[in-house]
This record gives sequence, structure tokens and C-alpha cells, in this order.
Amino acid sequence: MHVETLKTFRDLVDTGSFTKAAALNYVSQSAVSQQLKALEARYNCQLLERGTRRGVVLTDAGKLLYAECKDVLERLRTLELRLRERSTAIVGTVRVATVYSVGLHALPPYVTRFMRAHPRVKVHVEYRRTDKVCEGCLNDTLDFGVVALPVRRSNLVVLPWQEERLVLVCPPAHRLARRRKVSLAQLRGEPFIAFERDIPTRKTVDRILAARHVAVDTVMEFDNIETIKRAIEVGSGISILPETTVRNEIRSRLVATVDFAEGTFTRTVGLVHRRGRVLNAAATELVRLLVSASQP
Repeated sequence: MHVETLKTFRDLVDTGSFTKAAALNYVSQSAVSQQLKALEARYNCQLLERGTRRGVVLTDAGKLLYAECKDVLERLRTLELRLRERSTAIVGTVRVATVYSVGLHALPPYVTRFMRAHPRVKVHVEYRRTDKVCEGCLNDTLDFGVVALPVRRSNLVVLPWQEERLVLVCPPAHRLARRRKVSLAQLRGEPFIAFERDIPTRKTVDRILAARHVAVDTVMEFDNIETIKRAIEVGSGISILPETTVRNEIRSRLVATVDFAEGTFTRTVGLVHRRGRVLNAAATELVRLLVSASQP
């Protein structure tokens, strides 16, 4: 049995998709099916339930093989990394996932700088919700993630990266747009464009408003920063957003920003990866660049 067959089986279970498992291993979907049949023939048992509409569902035997082969593959990957530690060449692929508000604004300059310094490295950046970023780190389909307000977990390492200042964002013609500073109390009853409730930044903004007993009129909820900004531009309401995410719109005079009289509110952006994971040289160097850039 080849190691590649075990990896294909693990990827099939992790992604829940024959198409995605095929893409990750640079083979066809039929090759994935053939490798699955080869495993079942070798062990004389069925590994996946047939005839189910729930996608990839493991049998008891499949669960046992998945748990063991995942451990074997991780140990083999760690061994290979340690054997290559003497090599100083930084090459290969780094798989990173991040949320839209970070990936579209804060992260690109650092990725560009890294790729210029290391042209033999391919940085693959995906955009996901925070929970999906953490999930990808835990199932090892990602090297690391970059998320806002990372929650510390026993199985994740969190490295603080940036503190992003939160500001009031409103249409340029809004009554608050020309003020030097605005009190949170002045937002009471204002039409408000918010992130969806399960997004960490939304929870932070809600806590800031609740602590001052300010109730806004939430008229729209979106799952990404770009849609919120477009809604503000057309005059649908105001919002509280990281200043870094609206710099282009400020320069173009599409929106206005105002600081808060109560002081500075921030959200933490951090790097996360699975605890115990040995990053390859390229991923290690990208993490080093990001962390060092955050130092005063």
C-alpha cells in the first residue's frame, strides 16, 4: 500500500468531497474511487457507507483507518520536515486562510513582500469565516490562519499580530461626518449596518455599545466587510469598522470616519495554527515576517 493512497483517503474524509480530494492530490476523481476500492479490497471491509445522501460517511472500519492513517501521515510529514531542516532553501507552498476584512486589506502587503523575497514559494490564500479558518488549521488542510479576535483553544496556538482601531464609518453627507469626535450615545437609534451575529467583530461591537447602553437600529446584516461598505456608501446606514478596511474609500471620499470621544476601541488580529504542528520552512518564514512586522 502506498502512502499516497492513505493521504488520498484522509483528504477525502477531511474535505467530504471526491472532487476536492482529487484536486489536493493532483489525480482524477476516478483515481480517488479506485484508491478507495483498493483499500477496501486490501482490508476486506467497507470503509464508506454507500447510498447515503449525506456525502462521505465512514463505517466503523473507516473511522478506525482514518484515525490511524491520519496519525501515521502526520508523523511521516514531521519526519520529512526534520530531515530537510539542514536545507536553507525556502521553497514550496504555504496554505493560509483568512477572513475578508483582513485578507483584502491588512495581509496583502506582507504576502507581496514575502513572495518578492522568496520567489520559489507559492502562497495560497483562501477567504473563509473564522470558524472555518480554525477548522482548516485543526484538520491540517491549512498551514496557518489569520483571523480577527482569535479565541484561545487548547488545540490551537495563537500569535497576536495587529491591533486594528475601530472607527465610526458613515456616508460623507451624514450629520456626524464632519465632527472631530463622536460619542457613542450619539449613535442611539441610528440605522446601523452590522456583521452577522456569529462573526467575532460583530460581538465586539455589540459589547462596546451594550456597555454604554446604546441601542442602534440594525437595518442590515452581512457576512463580509465589502458589502457593509457598499451599503454605507449608498446611504443605508452607519457602522463601526476597522479603520484599515476603509482607507481606499476615505481617499475616494466615498465614506467618512470619525473617532470616538470615549477613547480608542480596537480588535486584535492574530495568527493561528494547530498546536504541535511543525510548519515547513516557507510557512515558518512567513509567520516570522508577519510577527516581526508587528513588533514596535
